[in-house]
Amino acid sequence: MSFLEATKVLRAFAGGPSLSVLLAMSGTSTPLELYLRAEAARRQRALELETLPFGTLQQHLLLPASAENHLEVALLLPWDLVQELDWRTGVAEHDVQGDVLWQRAQAVLDRLQARRTPVVYIDAPTPPLSLRAGEGARLRAQLSLAVRAAGGVVLPEEVFALSSYLGSGVPVAGSHMARVATAIVDAVLPVLDASKKVLVTDLDETLWKGIIGDDGVEGIHAGADEKGYPHYLYQTLLKRLRGDGVLLAVVSKNDLEVARGPFRSGRTLLAESDFVALLASWNPKSAQIEALAEQLNLGLDAFVFVDDNPVELEEVSRKLPLVRCHQFPQHLRDVPALLERIAEDFPRTMVTEEDRARTELYRRRLATMAPREAAAADLQAFLRDLDMTLLIADRSHGSRDRAIQLINKTNQFNANGRRFTEEEVATVLDAGGRLLTATLSDRSGSHGEILTMLVDADGVLRAFVMSCRVFQRRVEHAVLGWLMEAGRPLQIDYAPTEKNGPFRSFLTALGVSATQTGVVTVDSARIQEDQESVRGLFRWTTPEDR
Repeated sequence: MSFLEATKVLRAFAGGPSLSVLLAMSGTSTPLELYLRAEAARRQRALELETLPFGTLQQHLLLPASAENHLEVALLLPWDLVQELDWRTGVAEHDVQGDVLWQRAQAVLDRLQARRTPVVYIDAPTPPLSLRAGEGARLRAQLSLAVRAAGGVVLPEEVFALSSYLGSGVPVAGSHMARVATAIVDAVLPVLDASKKVLVTDLDETLWKGIIGDDGVEGIHAGADEKGYPHYLYQTLLKRLRGDGVLLAVVSKNDLEVARGPFRSGRTLLAESDFVALLASWNPKSAQIEALAEQLNLGLDAFVFVDDNPVELEEVSRKLPLVRCHQFPQHLRDVPALLERIAEDFPRTMVTEEDRARTELYRRRLATMAPREAAAADLQAFLRDLDMTLLIADRSHGSRDRAIQLINKTNQFNANGRRFTEEEVATVLDAGGRLLTATLSDRSGSHGEILTMLVDADGVLRAFVMSCRVFQRRVEHAVLGWLMEAGRPLQIDYAPTEKNGPFRSFLTALGVSATQTGVVTVDSARIQEDQESVRGLFRWTTPEDR
């Protein structure tokens, strides 16, 4: 592939799955980058390439493997293994013992193997190390054999250009750029596309139809019936995968005991014991998956994540690009394609008794695993990029069916669990109260009315509920800030329930003691401190008359 051909390939490429790569090499990679992107594009991959600064390869390998979730690939020359062989430093003044150099080279290869870094090695000619005949040739041959033994790819010496390396720092001959790019992409893709080992699934609207925190165990569907069929079929595949040695895990934004309910009721094909871990918390799903990978001692490239929510998928994909993500479809007609994609992620030619016992082995290992939080800065940046718009509307007049339905359906983010009839709401409004709702939209579309507040004439929030679909968006904080700016006393009629732990945590973060009940006063100073980081997350539309 020539330079012009590479350019044409890139122009014709319309996009595809992202391939995030850190290229470690000696010398300048700039001319090679076009060929790498073109070769990735030819494989229907959009390459995101990062390179190490020139001359920092050895330092990089002495550091722990990066927490950044891109693939590493190393393009090595003999002097990356033995520094004394670098043409740029000339011929060594004194003889160097070959066994000492060999130990150094082996140490570099050991570090690369420990990092699971694919290696492409150019068997370039080297300056003489010794006046003893044949010693340089023997060491060079040893290096090539060692790279092959470590699973690396060895390219012949004509790929190297001494004049280019000494003149501009580019070690690859122009006529061999495409060959090297192909070798690098060939080395990376098997790592990315290797058979996966862990399937992580969401629960609500994925493993079953319905929202367990709101609908309860009796309100969810996962059986062979009209509502539950898509989820039943999905569970049958997961059951098969589990029997073939694939590790299943749950990551859900929920209370753990609530999430366990359907499994313990017998309403699901899968049992709790089928999962190596059941993680339910209000933390970002990427943080939970990352912690699970650490506990299992598996690379993130071994994970597949399935969720119905495109925002959750984007959050995971952005933070953990090595994790393969699939969206659970809304329609039954799209389920076969999803099942086929998942099956392709976990090819099996033979299943052993060890494979079948793997889940229980890992369950014991993960018995004490706790949920993990993500860095606040990471979450803040992700939320800003969602391009959210918050519309606050006054429903005191006109239709208020959706607002009352949300109050009476919502269990987890619910101030007191109280259910209101339309007549009771009308009584509050007739006495001078207000019924307010919030609608959220982002770049993925509208989420509809997701929050309702019933405020009495004295400014007390008699009902304050929010849909679990938008947890961790900071909507509740933003709305309280808006109320405070509107000059209303921030008092909430609060009562703990079996399911409203998320609301209790919200109040605790605002300075309200977990032991308080009844009408509680929210710490206005806490809300003011919060608003600097919250208000910039949303575009606002609010009632003119506050």
